[in-house]
Amino acid sequence: MNFQRHFVRWGAGVLLVVTGGVGGYLLGHRGMTPMEPPKAVSAPATPHDRPVLYWYDPMKPDQHFHKPGKSPFMDMDLVPMYAEDTGRAPDSGVLIDPRLLQNTGVKYAAVAKGTLDRTLRVAGTLAFDDRLVTVIQARTAGWVEKVYDWSPGDILAAGDALVDMRVPEWYGAQAEYLALRKAGETELADAARMRLLQLGMTEGQVKEVDARGMPQAVLTITVPRGGVLQELGVRAGMTLLPGQTLARINGIGSVWLNAEVPEALSDGLTVGQPVRATLTAWPGQVFTGRIAALLPVLEPTTRTLQVRIEWPNPGGRLRPGMYAQVDLKPSQATPRLLVPADAVIATGHRRVVIVAGQDGHFMPAEVTTGREAGGQMEVLSGLQEGERVVVSGEFLIDSEASLKGVLARMEKAGAAR
Repeated sequence: MNFQRHFVRWGAGVLLVVTGGVGGYLLGHRGMTPMEPPKAVSAPATPHDRPVLYWYDPMKPDQHFHKPGKSPFMDMDLVPMYAEDTGRAPDSGVLIDPRLLQNTGVKYAAVAKGTLDRTLRVAGTLAFDDRLVTVIQARTAGWVEKVYDWSPGDILAAGDALVDMRVPEWYGAQAEYLALRKAGETELADAARMRLLQLGMTEGQVKEVDARGMPQAVLTITVPRGGVLQELGVRAGMTLLPGQTLARINGIGSVWLNAEVPEALSDGLTVGQPVRATLTAWPGQVFTGRIAALLPVLEPTTRTLQVRIEWPNPGGRLRPGMYAQVDLKPSQATPRLLVPADAVIATGHRRVVIVAGQDGHFMPAEVTTGREAGGQMEVLSGLQEGERVVVSGEFLIDSEASLKGVLARMEKAGAAR
């Protein structure tokens, strides 16, 4: 009997549980329960509620960590990488925490129009003015009786004696001229005198024959114009042939300053532009002049253009071979967009700048650059006036962009075009 009572109680309990569960299901399914608790209202997601893929150090973005903390590389906190920050399109840029930007000292510069300060400082060397070269040659055959005590490098003045020559043809022409003059044959005497000049005698030598009244067997060859004796090609006792060079003299009344300008910087140079130069021999003294010529041939080994400046040289203080620092001022070009040269990142195939947007957004922009001077660089395409570019701290933004594949997709997009 006790066994039957326990079995009946156990069965009733099971039936009660089953009945309650079914009833609760029916009531809940029909929405008829009067005691249903109010549903919880979900709060908007905060930045910390976004799913984090991993943490990383901006200085070493290729190293990933599974939890926040201090970076083992730098004295800074690890930065989270959120899931929605990956897989962006190239033109959506990259978002960086403003606090991180402030801590790393990112600086910006505005894109503005202007012209570069194109003052060029190049090296130059003084050289002889080749327009002042004098070549002394024998007009007729003869031989050298005496060579005066000169050697190459000596400075000669106009009228200095160079060599004494014996020229038989000159002697016979002198005798003929004197005989005609003595005979009163004026017209024939004038023709004979002209013949002496045509044979190579100077006006001074002919006057000396007139004064002496007798032919001169040995005549002295003098220097027609002063300068540096570059070449002396005769010795006493030498036989000379017509056209043989006796000496070569380079005048020093003016000198050339030859400046070497790199090929890439030669645009804008024109004849007549002002030039300033300082010489090592006279520190602090400024010499001014103008460009006399731009040589038409580029030096193939140094890839430089030679600029020639002519300077007067009274007193001969400017000596060929002296070194100079030359300041050139090429003509100003059309104003263009300018950015600091530090803002341009060379990737190897192209040049990129980081454009700063709003609320910590940054976008890499491919640019075409022109000249560079004074820390500024011309931008020919890729930017607009008024945009802001990153000047310092590009390493942080570049690492973020590389980490999120922005620059890589930009490279692929450029290759596809």
